[in-house]
Amino acid sequence: MRLDGVSKRYGFRQPWVVREVSLEIKPGGLMRLEGKNGTGKSTLLRVIAGVSLPTRGTVSGRPITGYVPERFPPGLPFSARDYLGHLGRVHGLSAESLPSRIEACLDKLGGLELADVPLRAMSKGMCQKVAIAQALLPGSGLLVLDEAWTGLDAAAKSALDDAVAQRISRGGSVVFVDHDPRRLAHLDAERWRIQDGQAVRVPPADATRDARLVPKARRAARAAPAAPAGRWRHAKHAAGAAGHAGAASPAGGESVVIGVTGVPAGELAGLPWVIATEPDGELMLIEVEPAGSDDVLRKLLAAGDDVHVRHVRRESWKRGNGGQEADVAQ
Repeated sequence: MRLDGVSKRYGFRQPWVVREVSLEIKPGGLMRLEGKNGTGKSTLLRVIAGVSLPTRGTVSGRPITGYVPERFPPGLPFSARDYLGHLGRVHGLSAESLPSRIEACLDKLGGLELADVPLRAMSKGMCQKVAIAQALLPGSGLLVLDEAWTGLDAAAKSALDDAVAQRISRGGSVVFVDHDPRRLAHLDAERWRIQDGQAVRVPPADATRDARLVPKARRAARAAPAAPAGRWRHAKHAAGAAGHAGAASPAGGESVVIGVTGVPAGELAGLPWVIATEPDGELMLIEVEPAGSDDVLRKLLAAGDDVHVRHVRRESWKRGNGGQEADVAQ
């Protein structure tokens, strides 16, 4: 999908909200729009989603699109099921598949009990789940998310994170705005900053710098407790780290730890780049080499709806004082 010279203003002689925006949204791509309040992020998202026409310029190649607006209209005289049914028909879903699709999208967000509740009787968080469910109905194509995580409980936020990752792993695209700089930081997002009405690409070097989400002093305060000697990760390193050249040394280095549910440990043993696995309560912790973390994430997220990535963090381990110290940025 391409935007070429897109400009938008709301009325003749009104100021331009966005000006001369040209960018490409690639299949399997994740794009984050950033900028201060009032810079035109929501306006640009509406143009990308197709709910607002550009005043100048062109938009081409738009796929099937699901859109979560910044403000979901309250007080609509429908139940969630009726509203989603109407939007599903707009999206072109068949009458046979629509009921099960509605239930699946609500259930994914922990909102199945909302199906027959009138929208006007819902709280903001409930309405937000319905808004996201309608955007997920098509199951493919482009997702446009304008502060979609706002008002959600922790489980629903995690479910939306999973939905985004699954969408891009299956060749769809996602464009989003969110006030939390850590949002989807574990995924490789192309970043554009909206300033003075124009879209400016954030260089990868700046993105890498900004991705250090937790200042070093806070990381130290939150550091994991010292691991006992012989912990699985170091034993595995000593055994050769799954045979990969350049694997992290048992004396130190960095690795990426992915916390995931829904994947038996036996299915991970032969996965390339995996250094070691260890159960931790309901989670399975997977330690992988940094160079292959994106590949492992894509494979996990494409493994099915039962697989959920709960966290991704980079760990720097070093031996000292008879144990190990962890510098964790989560």
